[in-house]
Amino acid sequence: MNNNPLLHPFNTAPFSKIENKHFLPAISKLIEETKAEIDTITSNTEEPSFKNTVEALENTGEQLDRATSIFFNLNSAETNDEIQKLAQEISPMLTEFSNDMLLNEALFERIKTVYNQKDTLKLSGEQQMLLDKKYKAFSRNGANLSEEKKSKLRKIDTELSKLSLTFGENILAETNKFELHITDEKDLSGLPEGVLEAAAQTAEEKGKEGWVFTLDYPSYVPFLTYADNRKLRKKMAIAFGAKGFHNDKLDNQQNVLQIATLRHKRANLLGYKSHAHFVLEERMAETLEKVKLFLTELLEKAKPAAKREFEELTAFAKELDSIDHLEKWDGAYYSEKLKQKLFNLDDEKLKPYFELKNVINGVFTVAEKLYGLHFEEVQNIDKYHADVKTYEVKDDEGELVAIFYADFHPRAGKRNGAWMTSYKPQQMKDGKNERPHISIVCNFTKPTASKPSLLTFNEVTTLFHEFGHALHGMLANTHYPSLSGTSVYWDFVELPSQILENWCYEKETLELFATHYKTGEVIPMEYLEKIKESATFHEGMATLRQLSFGLLDMTWHGSDPSGIKDVKAFEVAAFDDTKLYPDVNENCMSTAFSHIFQGGYSAGYYSYKWAEVLDADAFALFKQEGIFNKKVADRFKGFVLSQGGTVDPMELYIKFRGQKPDPEALLKRAGLLQ
Repeated sequence: MNNNPLLHPFNTAPFSKIENKHFLPAISKLIEETKAEIDTITSNTEEPSFKNTVEALENTGEQLDRATSIFFNLNSAETNDEIQKLAQEISPMLTEFSNDMLLNEALFERIKTVYNQKDTLKLSGEQQMLLDKKYKAFSRNGANLSEEKKSKLRKIDTELSKLSLTFGENILAETNKFELHITDEKDLSGLPEGVLEAAAQTAEEKGKEGWVFTLDYPSYVPFLTYADNRKLRKKMAIAFGAKGFHNDKLDNQQNVLQIATLRHKRANLLGYKSHAHFVLEERMAETLEKVKLFLTELLEKAKPAAKREFEELTAFAKELDSIDHLEKWDGAYYSEKLKQKLFNLDDEKLKPYFELKNVINGVFTVAEKLYGLHFEEVQNIDKYHADVKTYEVKDDEGELVAIFYADFHPRAGKRNGAWMTSYKPQQMKDGKNERPHISIVCNFTKPTASKPSLLTFNEVTTLFHEFGHALHGMLANTHYPSLSGTSVYWDFVELPSQILENWCYEKETLELFATHYKTGEVIPMEYLEKIKESATFHEGMATLRQLSFGLLDMTWHGSDPSGIKDVKAFEVAAFDDTKLYPDVNENCMSTAFSHIFQGGYSAGYYSYKWAEVLDADAFALFKQEGIFNKKVADRFKGFVLSQGGTVDPMELYIKFRGQKPDPEALLKRAGLLQ
């Protein structure tokens, strides 16, 4: 135990010293230590006060939080069978511990005593928010229930923690299991040279002749976009869409039904009509009715445009290849062809200007111009994989702002997608501003023998998006860790990420970093214009797709799911209003919808669109005053990026913008206003 690195104080995560065998004993011991810290609070004979109860509780379990953040981040970015097995043991332990704390009557009584005196306590705004959040954490999670109901709640929470882990493990296993092995060069027609080189490299790594394509995004997306062979596109698309839907040991249908049903039972137990009602009480949107109205109003605006775009695409495919009925595996292929025809622009022309190294420097330069941040790559910080890059982030005065980790390429132990996470939160501790350790994880095109990593424009916007989240974490400046950085309402958390994507479309930004990886030539003006022109290309269809996911999420979580027997039939009905392509029998979205069944977006997927309204309106101010205007950037940093969850998000937004967000800004940007 003595040589367990997770049990000793550390600053940056000591990855090279940690072995899998350290996690379980360390987390078990740290849970016991945190329980002892809580016992000290409840056995205090002094009258409960903000300092000896609320603040004291906030300061418990710091080492436990750090150890678990390392463990779960590794389970997402560098997992293996042993870590997954450990997660099945550790996750229920942490759920049980969380319930022990939230259902601790003596602790809740002390918090309630302080809460009932809040109007006389002369607390700062941040202290007031901390007290409110701590009180709600207990009252919204069963502290007022009878013993019998508390015991039911514990059982549900333990089951849910195991089910969501299993759901994610199944999807990762499905992704890794499938490969399309091609040996006949004729089957590669249409695929760009860089994609072929990557596929040949994958085949070589797997000890095979020819080319191997996988369900990892940098392999899957170009195949669907460029491969002329319709049968093989169909094979890839069906494999991708059938993850967790094979009626085998990796099937997620029962997991989905159980997760949805248990969430509903949990909400009922706590006095809420549905899981969505429970979740939305602590969101900017507030109610299920408001979310449904928001999604429906957007649907009314987007649907006519989407239908028009789909009809144009169908006519184009018929004219080009005599395709009578567009299928899902045709969408990306013919969209790309039509985009090339309309704008004479395709990703293969753009990719040479988006070398990953240059895009990273570009996003750093944007952060420097807006917020005075300076990034220096350092080699003295421990990493969990050789691919990871580590940086010290400093301000104009040379003071440390954050440690930043970036992990860019796919591998077997990493789940699909892109995300931002944290290894250490920002907080004020013993009079010192403890700075955060922030990480972004992506799955971008790997370098090959002849080419560096060249990004598609979509990957460029993904990098800016995740970096926007990272800035929210890095620039945090609050007292308490649970209110710091991205600890905000879920439908506000996407504002810093989505607003940063806007800079990718601006000439002033692209000229900073978009240079040809061979010649150093700055991206031509005509390409810049075409990127802007094509920004609203098929925006109606893209909006409809996002709305379909938001509506599916709300259909799963907005009412009692216990009567659902057939996941697929339920999903088809939920998609009825947003459907463009014919349904594919072998496919099911829900069984691989990790955002809502594994991540934190249950009853929250709408928040991407909600935050788009905020980001379009907020960026309109930057456009008006100048995209690198220091005054506007200082206001955004001061009122949004640094405040975390210390103030109600709408209040913060109005302080920054001077008005409530205007939905017209989004519709205008998306070209959906007639």
